[in-house]
Amino acid sequence: MYVDTAKTVRGEKTYVRHLLRESFRENGKVKHRTIANLSNCSKEEIEAIKLALKHKENLSSIISPKEIKARSGVRVGAVFFLKEIAKRSSLTRVLGNSKNGKLALWQVFARLIGQGSRLSAVRLAESHAVCEQMGLDAFNEDHLYRNLSWLAKNQERMEKRLFAIRRENRIPKLFLYDVTSSYLEGTENELAAYGYNRDKKNGKMQIVIGLLTDEDGWPVSARVFEGNTKDNKTVADQVRLLASTLGVKDVIFVGDRGMVKSAEIDDITSQNFHYITAITKPQIEKLIKVGTFQLGMFDDDICEVIENGKRYVLRRNPIRAEEMERNRQSKLSKIEKRLDDKNEYLRNHKRAKVDVAKKELTVLINKFKFHDWVKVRSKKRVLRLDIDEIVREKKCKLDGCYAIKTDVTDASIEAEAIHARYKDLTKVERAFRTIKTGHLEVRPVFVRKDNKTRGHVFVVMLAYLLEKEIAYYWKDLEVTVCEGIDELGSIRATEIEIGKVKYQSVPEPSGLAKKLLESAEVKLPCVAPAKTVHVATRKKLVSERNAK
Repeated sequence: MYVDTAKTVRGEKTYVRHLLRESFRENGKVKHRTIANLSNCSKEEIEAIKLALKHKENLSSIISPKEIKARSGVRVGAVFFLKEIAKRSSLTRVLGNSKNGKLALWQVFARLIGQGSRLSAVRLAESHAVCEQMGLDAFNEDHLYRNLSWLAKNQERMEKRLFAIRRENRIPKLFLYDVTSSYLEGTENELAAYGYNRDKKNGKMQIVIGLLTDEDGWPVSARVFEGNTKDNKTVADQVRLLASTLGVKDVIFVGDRGMVKSAEIDDITSQNFHYITAITKPQIEKLIKVGTFQLGMFDDDICEVIENGKRYVLRRNPIRAEEMERNRQSKLSKIEKRLDDKNEYLRNHKRAKVDVAKKELTVLINKFKFHDWVKVRSKKRVLRLDIDEIVREKKCKLDGCYAIKTDVTDASIEAEAIHARYKDLTKVERAFRTIKTGHLEVRPVFVRKDNKTRGHVFVVMLAYLLEKEIAYYWKDLEVTVCEGIDELGSIRATEIEIGKVKYQSVPEPSGLAKKLLESAEVKLPCVAPAKTVHVATRKKLVSERNAK
């Protein structure tokens, strides 16, 4: 290991750079590797490092052990690793080298290292080598909140640039789109509203999130809508993004059933795009009634019907059919148990009213949507269920049946391919699981303003992009991305102080951490800059001022 010093003269100015390097042999040839850039060190520090390297076999000959101080330093593994992955995924280029760009990158890293608020992101920066490795000055949570507004303002531009850099000239021919809702703990968010709550959190307001990905599930765009926005009303925004912002042409837009309706189809086809979606159960029943479909067409094997320039791909999923029947039977068992409980209560309480018990059972039947074939009758204070098996059979006939609709008429795209492309929507659903309840935890949102909410969701989307990148490198290791980042986050530097010279020595990783780094082809530096910037939360700064 040695210090490589070089001078460059440009005009009347002379530039000096110092690199800490090491030599090694590979296939009989001598090669050199740069470990750290020491150009920002003072002349005295450079000379001290050179002297230490010269006498590295016996430092005691030049330095007294009493002059050497070693203490536990900050965590260096996770931030350095994520910074390398961000470079490969082009995220560093997209966010830029401004202070806002670096703060945004840290918010993405903080979402992967430890989910939480902007306040928690500042506290994370206190224990990780953030400022030194990312070139940041001191910041607090107020800077991060303002940074969310900056992200929201520049989101579309960044999405366009990220798409262009990552895809280069390989423009995808298919995009996947789906929406979800995320409930809020409070009621003050500017986008909060009551709507169809997919989280089954009755009484809580929510926001609606739309995610657009490419055919492989890599995120392209994330949009936030008011909590009462219907699914289909979010489609036009994504079509506009594809057509005007990303500039793609002749693509296939894949959306879930109930989302791509007639108005949305008009929006899609007006841009010369194609679509793949599924029709609803009432629409299937209508087409069976008019003779376009026959019930026998729905089978384990795919069946195709072409009518008026539209292609329908029909299939019956037997596993889903069995699941629906089990669910129906489970609900019916709950109704029967409630009926038994009510009958016992009526027997033991002579003054109890039969109509009240009957009404309670009817409410439960309506809740399960069994009112068409399940009725409650009473005779001599005894309740019983009347089940219309004929109606029940009609209700069950389409269990597991679905019909995919598309205007893709290209004969080269077979029905099986159309079916597979619609099933690719599970990739978006997988993204939602990671973003909402998995590693990234988009909630609690911790912000109230419209633009900050959009910035927060954009940060989570970018974090998901990095997570997919990391998961690819670690696919052969029995470890989740969350566990792996936590393991790397445990790597701490050792702060060495020799007289007035300070630096941080990075230990060589071992065990799982070594495997994680090797799988991603990332090598930690041996030496890191000494911690010179101290990050503190705004609350702590106030307490410190009051203490003075």
